[in-house]
Amino acid sequence: MWGKVPPRNKNFTGRTDLLERLRGGLANRVTAVVPHALHGLGGVGKTQMAVEYAYRYRSAYDLVWWIPADQPVLVRSSLASLAQPLGLPSASVSGVEDAANAVLDALRRGEPYTNWLLIFDNADEPEELTETLPQGPGHVLITSRNHRWAGVVDAVPIDVFTREESIEFLTRRVPRGISTENADRLAEELGDLPLALEQAGALHAETGIAVSDYLQLLGERTSQLLSQGKPTEYPVSMTAAWALSVASLEEKMPEALELLRYCAFFGPEPIPRDAFSKAVPGLSAGLADLIRDPIRLSRAIGELGRFALARLDLPARTIQVHRLIQALVRDELSEAEQGRLRHEVHLLLAEYTKSDPNDSVNWQKYLNALGHFEPAGVAQCQDPVVRDLSLNLITYLYASGDYGSARIFVESFLEEWTASSGADHENVLRLHVEMGNLLRELGQYPDATERGLQTLDAAEKTLGPDHETTLRALRGRATDLRSSGDFQQAFESDQEALRRIEAKAGEKGFTLWRAINSVALDYGLRSNYNQARTLLEQVYRDVLVAGGQAQDPSAYTNIYTGLARAVRLSGDFSEACDLGEDAYAFSVESLGPDHPWTLRTGKDLSIAWRRAGDYERALEVGEDVHQRYVRAFGVGHPDTLAAATCLANIRRTMGEFQDALTLAEDTVRRYPRVYPAEHPYYHACSGNLAILQRVTGDVGLARKTNEKALAGLEFKLSRDHHYSLTVALNLASDLAELGEVEAAHRLCSGTMRRLRALVGEEHPLTLSAAANTVANLRALGRDEDADALFAETEQAYRHTLTLEHPDAQVFLEGRRLDADFDPPPI
Repeated sequence: MWGKVPPRNKNFTGRTDLLERLRGGLANRVTAVVPHALHGLGGVGKTQMAVEYAYRYRSAYDLVWWIPADQPVLVRSSLASLAQPLGLPSASVSGVEDAANAVLDALRRGEPYTNWLLIFDNADEPEELTETLPQGPGHVLITSRNHRWAGVVDAVPIDVFTREESIEFLTRRVPRGISTENADRLAEELGDLPLALEQAGALHAETGIAVSDYLQLLGERTSQLLSQGKPTEYPVSMTAAWALSVASLEEKMPEALELLRYCAFFGPEPIPRDAFSKAVPGLSAGLADLIRDPIRLSRAIGELGRFALARLDLPARTIQVHRLIQALVRDELSEAEQGRLRHEVHLLLAEYTKSDPNDSVNWQKYLNALGHFEPAGVAQCQDPVVRDLSLNLITYLYASGDYGSARIFVESFLEEWTASSGADHENVLRLHVEMGNLLRELGQYPDATERGLQTLDAAEKTLGPDHETTLRALRGRATDLRSSGDFQQAFESDQEALRRIEAKAGEKGFTLWRAINSVALDYGLRSNYNQARTLLEQVYRDVLVAGGQAQDPSAYTNIYTGLARAVRLSGDFSEACDLGEDAYAFSVESLGPDHPWTLRTGKDLSIAWRRAGDYERALEVGEDVHQRYVRAFGVGHPDTLAAATCLANIRRTMGEFQDALTLAEDTVRRYPRVYPAEHPYYHACSGNLAILQRVTGDVGLARKTNEKALAGLEFKLSRDHHYSLTVALNLASDLAELGEVEAAHRLCSGTMRRLRALVGEEHPLTLSAAANTVANLRALGRDEDADALFAETEQAYRHTLTLEHPDAQVFLEGRRLDADFDPPPI
């Protein structure tokens, strides 16, 4: 398996001892680094040595993959591109973040390959790669100009060529031959710097210039540079050699030099040749004419390669210019020329990525352009076309699941746009909305809430109540309210957003459907499951009629899963399983098994199977989903905690009490770090923990835990909420086991009556309360009352869950049922 390694340099020379030393270090399973040895200077051949190593020893590896590392935002995208070759879901279906995490996990486990080599090229600060350097049985090779890597991993310093290597290189590079004496003179003048020697060799090969003439010109150019007194971080010999190559290129084909100047304002990563495919408005006449003439454009690109001013990858259709050459080109231009060329590069990038960023078909183009945004200074541009490009980039990163990179770019754009356009500009407010959404996806709700309030207030005043950005901010506000535990205000906020959206003429499609889906979620959190189900059934039908499952598979999955959840919560476990199985199959196929929506769908299906009594399948999917959540988001993310709650409930149901208790205790400890300490989810999950405390023998502690949880839920939601009544039912079982049967009966029978009013007489939770009330009546010696309620409850079980259901079996055996809680997504 071979991926993204640059073409081999046919003129690679020397470095034998260094390559053998590097191979020895890696073979001994030592992570190797190739830092710069010339105080941060470029051009000594670090990248070329890494390329040569990859080709020379490729037979020792099953997998070799090249990762540009000079911009942290590129690293995860490059890792994610390895997912599909490893047999994992690609980033286009699972998102960049999930795909990259899956790749790191597969490399760590050595599956499917143990002999792998990953090359991180042009890394800067070691801290920036800490979380993305793979562990496991393979090898990692890093190239860097930063000497700090020497204190982190084993370092192999790279110096300039030895004189013998310089002579060997020049005699190989110049096909018509150069004498050893002349090669020695040339190497002396150029300081044995490989990149400078490449420039000189290419010029000699292309023009046939005599070495004596070249050395004379080099001396004149060097004296000129020194006399100017212009400071430079590069060797004067390199600058002089480059200047001679540029002068010859300009004489041969001026258009090629102009093209090189444009390339100097892209990043040092490969530039897609298709970026020069359309003469968009705003380009200079010279570049526009060149683009309109594909033959001349191809010739100009070829000349850059022949003069060693760019590296061409014909199969990949890319052009790559060394960062040192880019810097030298830019230094020769006036500020006005730099500004013009930089802006035209912005326009080229905007045209190249001119496609829907939500559509995964277009994601590769955005990925190809990603490495050029920061070097090109896109954030500083105020052109509306380029601003749209920036916003589309954020949408792409969000849609593909690369939340970390999206956050980096949003922060950069916010700083620049706020300074140039003002805090209340429409684009700035939209960026704040995007940042709020990213913070929510990352589980950072307090920060999202603070930003969301400020953004909504500014958007209402500046853009008006019905502007798209305002409406998105309003819906974000509802999410923040749910995260704070204020379900009623969240409902009101979502209802207001829906009212405004419905009032807008012609508003339909996923904008409307997402708003309805949010209101349905609010209904569920207020225990009104039938209303939630009714809304989602209508939305689901509308989406199907419009073909929405093909237009936006992730939004469709969200709605479909929401419907299955509402059906389950309304008490129809069998139908919830049918819907959940279909939604999960669709999501796995369309989005991949690691996509966040697939994981939520899988978690909900596991819950449905558990409720329906299919414990084995519930455990299998529940464990798988929990592991994937931990790998993708870590143990403290809200969705991971929900998956852990689901898994603990399954394990308790299957009698694995100790494992379930350990997981439940850890989950309850973590919830206050995600949501406020009095959030309903914290109290409801504490109720789950109390069940486990009772069944493992500490009934007194279980009672205290349930009493505290019930008090918290009553305060936040009222006594007549589903969550409160669930905990009350379990507290009654604690009292019964402690011998306080009369108190248990009063609490349990009262809970049964409240549940009948809230969710219906035949809802499974109502039947659990009835079953426990029967047990309490018998314990009190009230057999006649117990018999009557038993007959009524048995009949209800017959035509709902059936008497074969595990809950019905517990009821028939005269034992008490436990009621647990699973947190819906916020």
